[in-house]
Order: sequence, then C-alpha cells, then structure tokens
Amino acid sequence: MKISKKDALTWFEFFSILPEDEEVMVKQQEIILATFAQIEAVIDYRNDKLMSEIKGLKTLKDRTFYVGDDTKFPKGCVSCLLGTGLSAVRKTNKCNVECKFCYNYGELDNIPPIGEGMWEIGGTKFYEKDIDLLLSIHKKPTGIAYVYLEPFMEIEKYYGIIKKFNEAGVYQHLYTNGTLATEETLKALGEAGLNEIRFNLGASNCSDNVIKNIGIAKKYIKNVGIETPMTPELFEVFFKKKQAILDTKLDFINCAELHLNENNIDNYDGENMYISRQGYVSPIWSRELTLKFMKIADEENWDLVVHDCSNHTKFTRDLNLSSKEGKWFGSSSYGCEFSRMPYEAFLPILRDDNFKFLNEEELPDGYKPGELIF
Repeated sequence: MKISKKDALTWFEFFSILPEDEEVMVKQQEIILATFAQIEAVIDYRNDKLMSEIKGLKTLKDRTFYVGDDTKFPKGCVSCLLGTGLSAVRKTNKCNVECKFCYNYGELDNIPPIGEGMWEIGGTKFYEKDIDLLLSIHKKPTGIAYVYLEPFMEIEKYYGIIKKFNEAGVYQHLYTNGTLATEETLKALGEAGLNEIRFNLGASNCSDNVIKNIGIAKKYIKNVGIETPMTPELFEVFFKKKQAILDTKLDFINCAELHLNENNIDNYDGENMYISRQGYVSPIWSRELTLKFMKIADEENWDLVVHDCSNHTKFTRDLNLSSKEGKWFGSSSYGCEFSRMPYEAFLPILRDDNFKFLNEEELPDGYKPGELIF
C-alpha cells in the first residue's frame, strides 16, 4: 500500500505513545512497514540522483561503491565483502573518549572485560599460545580486524598476537581513534606485521595530533586510512583541514553510514530518520553527505579511495559472510538493532513539509485512522 504521509504521521503519533509491552496487530504492522517503505523509496530516489552525478563512481563486483585508485581500495574491506568476512579479534574493553555516534555510548564503564591475557575470536576465548592450535584446526581467514573500543589503551599487548597472525599469512587491520598513538607504538605495530590501520578521525573532531599520527603511521604501515561515521560535523571540519589530511598520503577514506541503536539514538533526537531494509535505522543525511563527499573527491582527483560504506554495503557484508559459512540460501545476520521499534524517531521526517512521498494512495477500509482494526 502507498500510504500517504498524512496518514502515516497520524498512525505513527499513535504508535509512539503505545505502552512498551503492547504489541501492534497485523494490520497495524502493514501500516508500519508501508510507511517505512515509502520513506525508504524517497531516500533511494534521492541517493540514486546523487550517485548519478559522480562521474567516476565504481563498484566492487556490485557489492559496494567507491571512487579513486583501485589499487588503494582497502584490503580489509575486500576480505569483508568478498572473502571469509570480517573476523573480529577483541581485547580492550575501555576507551579514552566518548563519541555521540558510538554504539556503546553511555555504557563505556560497563563493558565486560575479555579476561587477563585472553583474546576473543569468534565468540571464544583464547590465550596467545592457543593461536597456533586455532590455525591448525580452523581454515585460515582471509583477514581479521582488531575491534572493540580503543586498542591503544594497552597497545603493547597486541604486538605478539599480530606477529603470530602475520607469520601465518593472515591480513590484519586495526581500528583506533588515534589520540593515544605515538611514533614508537605505530612503528612497533608495523614491525609486528600489521597490514592496515584505520583512524576514526571523527572521534577527535579531526584533531591536528591525529592527522599528524596518520602521516606517521604511513611511514611504518603499508595501508593507512580513515574510517568514521559520516556526520555533518565531520563533513564540515574535514574540509577545513582537507589539505593537511591529504598531505599525510593516506590510502583510503571509509565513509560509514551512521546507524543507530538504543545507546546512541537519543543523541540524534529530532533528526530525519529512515530504516534500511527493515534493519538499520539511520539519519538520512549520513549517506547523502558521503555521496557529496565522494563527488568532490572524484572531481578533485584525490590520490586515494573514498568508499561508500553504506547500509547497503553492510547488508551485502552479512550475506557474503553467511554464504562463506555455508548457511542456508538467503541467510543473513543483518537486522534491526532495536528490541522495540522507536516509532517516535520517525515523527520528525513525517512532520517535515519538505520531505514528500513519491506516490500516495488512500488507505483501504479497515486501515484508516479512527477505524477499529481487528
């Protein structure tokens, strides 16, 4: 059904005041999904138009979009989208900053520890001495990523395990906000065999110190890039410091489409939201800014790759991983991250007079506001 924006707003105002334990009925579910589809159709239309304006737009086997030098496309992303997926290695349960876009916002002091001397891989706890056993039994992954808050809080613990995976020929990348990095620690990571490092430049609001560390990292680690959720703040500050950032000779910029969960959604109260494939909830400006960013990079011929790490890309990632794991046809872990749909989050976009649905129809009998639904 092509629900009208007016009817969608009336219904969502009702849904937003429902008690948390009250479930919506089947016909109400149809209204909810019809509304989400109407919003998403507009977002797709607008994004397709922005993409059509990027002359040098490329795809990685139709799985994601980027602009720039093919040889600089991050191999960690190739592993994620074409290989055996993003094999996460977790260690550090602390961070030295608190970002409004962080998925752990508000709970950084309550993240469970992995365990003294231990690493979490595939949901299982390992000592460093167990890695040889793991590699002798399991098929070697195409790549692994060191994730889970800020590794430079205890970076000296990472050198040994990086060396082990390097000796086994496993491609490795690491995420950091970059504020605690030093030339000594970046050099040690390179010597241990780290292949790729990604700086969350938005976490420091493009601080001069982190930009400097990106340049230092490039001296010791082959593949260096930025990976940050695309926000208006990042977009604005990046272009104020664009030349200094590009002068670091970094290889890529991954512009992640910001998606929200129960921890961080309140930080974006009042923003226009959409839901992608009934899964990730995102502010509509995140991917729009990424595509505008890519257009500038393409027109100015930046000597790097700018990657559109969108909700579409994340959907593709999970399909690829389930395929490599031998799961059933169509299986994917992609889905909504809210235990209860935050209907109130969609009120701003439904109240926005400048946001128009592409096509509208009158609701069928039994679905109209004020009618009793059985």
